[in-house]
Amino acid sequence: ALLDRLDLQKRLDGVIADVRQVVTLPDPVGRVFDSRVLGNGLRVSRRSTPMGVLGVIYEARPNVTVDVASLALKSGNTVILRGGSETFNSNLALVRAISAALAPFGLADAVQYIESTDRAYVQQLLKLHKYVDMIIPRGGNALHEFCREHSTIPVITGGIGVCHLFVDDTADLDDALAVIHNAKTQRPSVCNALDTVLVHEAVAAAFLPRLVDHMGASGVEMKAEPRALSLLNGHGGGGGNGSNGHAVVEPAGPDDFDTEWLSLVLGVKVVGGVDEAIEHIRTHSTQHSDGILTQTSAHADQFVDEVDSAAVFVNASTRFNDGGQLGLGAEIAVSTQKLHARGPMALEELTTYKWIILGEGHVRA
Repeated sequence: ALLDRLDLQKRLDGVIADVRQVVTLPDPVGRVFDSRVLGNGLRVSRRSTPMGVLGVIYEARPNVTVDVASLALKSGNTVILRGGSETFNSNLALVRAISAALAPFGLADAVQYIESTDRAYVQQLLKLHKYVDMIIPRGGNALHEFCREHSTIPVITGGIGVCHLFVDDTADLDDALAVIHNAKTQRPSVCNALDTVLVHEAVAAAFLPRLVDHMGASGVEMKAEPRALSLLNGHGGGGGNGSNGHAVVEPAGPDDFDTEWLSLVLGVKVVGGVDEAIEHIRTHSTQHSDGILTQTSAHADQFVDEVDSAAVFVNASTRFNDGGQLGLGAEIAVSTQKLHARGPMALEELTTYKWIILGEGHVRA
């Protein structure tokens, strides 16, 4: 998982495409909205403005350097970056290239990088509330907890995914296999990759043997609760090393359904229906990306209404919870909190607003 995150070379084309998409997006700054004239004649509106100075602390993934820089600049912000030690040289080279491109416009310092791997500088950054307006951590749970504990600056947290798909009793099972395979295997080391499959008991006997074959071909290991384990073992998927074409299947441990795998491991559980699936998600989800596979519109509506996640999917892969995939260009993070941003954070989420009140000598009575 770590090596996959560190690899920049094979993703350069995608990084460049995301930057070019950001360039084409409308300018988020200066947008006037909620305009109205009050009864006393005052003309009131709100105007979008840059957030100011962003502090972004991230681990691995050197592509984040470019994504964050492009979004910060497009939204009129400056940014201080602090990447992980694993990609220090890559990040430094990227920031120097960005600064060189900005220098002719007098903006060489608009994107800055902390040129040290000493964690003491992170602690100092988190205390600069007079100068930095928002902190955005991108990394594991330990990084998010560290920022929440030590920062005197508002922190946007998220990016920790324990993501679910529920296979309902009316799901198209062929589509379900394709969606689950994509959500788990396309890029298993990222936060919107699938972690747990919940299967309706009415289709479990028909679906799980197909799932174990399908996932075994991609080297996926499955962690199953007792009902699912019985069905999977009966099909020949238990134990072993997957060499027979089946996925390796093991009993789920006490913490497995709370685990963001970031690898080719998948939790599997049989549930009684949509209500039990929703209850499981409420208990174990990190409110990142959760979905239902169904042909019953009432079940889809219930799932969308009752699952309180940043992105809720119906008959689609969780991998679509991504700024580029949702037409936002690159993203600076995926927020799982509710203030002030939720889901992929792109240009709009990097702005705030001011009230504009226009009068003609108005005084308050």
